[in-house]
Amino acid sequence: MKIKTIISTLSAAILAAGFTATVQATTLTMSNWVPTTHFVTTDILNVWASRVEEATEGRVNVRMLAKPVGSPAQHWELARKGVVDITWGNFTYEPDRFKSIWFAEMPFNGEKAEASSVALWDTYQKYLSKNPTYSGVKMLGVGSLGPGVINHGSKDIVSLEDLSNQKVRMGGPVQKRLIEELGAVPIAAPATKAYELLESRVLDASLHTLESVVNFRLADQLTHHTLIPGGFYDGTFFLVMNERKWNKLTPADQEAIMSVSGETFAHLWGGQFQQQIDKASAILKQDNHQFSKPSEELLERIASIREKMIAEWAADSSSFGVDQPMDIVKYHRQRYNEVAGQ
Repeated sequence: MKIKTIISTLSAAILAAGFTATVQATTLTMSNWVPTTHFVTTDILNVWASRVEEATEGRVNVRMLAKPVGSPAQHWELARKGVVDITWGNFTYEPDRFKSIWFAEMPFNGEKAEASSVALWDTYQKYLSKNPTYSGVKMLGVGSLGPGVINHGSKDIVSLEDLSNQKVRMGGPVQKRLIEELGAVPIAAPATKAYELLESRVLDASLHTLESVVNFRLADQLTHHTLIPGGFYDGTFFLVMNERKWNKLTPADQEAIMSVSGETFAHLWGGQFQQQIDKASAILKQDNHQFSKPSEELLERIASIREKMIAEWAADSSSFGVDQPMDIVKYHRQRYNEVAGQ
């Protein structure tokens, strides 16, 4: 009896050890290119990672690497090639590759970052998720920057004349086209270089959301802000995972991860960006910054440029795999209005 008892005990221990091994947590690596103190890290990425661990009951966790494994513009490829499991980034950093998403960066797309983010996710799911451009990764989420603002260092920008020949920092083809056709001089530079370019008078103005004016510490250089109804432009972002790594997860864990990703992530992303925009607006007003509204002439010119850009984008849509370009534009607007309650 004693021998049988020992054998039974050993068998149970071996089985338990084998079971423990099979349920060992999967760790996914994430490359993050903003500081650990930035709100995108603390209030979005870390929150999402915690939700993933909770939703999978600890079977999957996300480990953020101490340093980014490449430049911001490389982060889509880093995930696609499996250099790292999860990355996030800005679609605008590769504008030709992601031309199918340009519709979401145009003027007048909306003043509410959360609604814009949800509208972008729903539009991606409905029209773009099977586009070959996005193959090789699992799209976990998308988000919008919020309404872009014309920020100047010394004067209000109200009329077309106010913009004439002004040197304006911008990023991406949509912003470049707007600046050029409004009679200003576009200067391509990352937001991180804006301060030194403004301080040295290389720039007169710079395109940012109000959140970026404060968080990039540009408030003493940019004191005049022209708020375009619906936004002068927007920015679009992604959260992706290597497709092969995704396919190795169990269906249950995939479902659990998507329960806190997708539209839920869009609400998280856009909600946090909106909080930052509102907070920045209050800070700048308290510091006596000047806020202006554009003239009707300036608004009409922006609308005319937008109409041309949309038409050109639609005409070229077959080259980037989009079959129903104007349906995309209309659906994106419809979803924004529904989510924003307009």
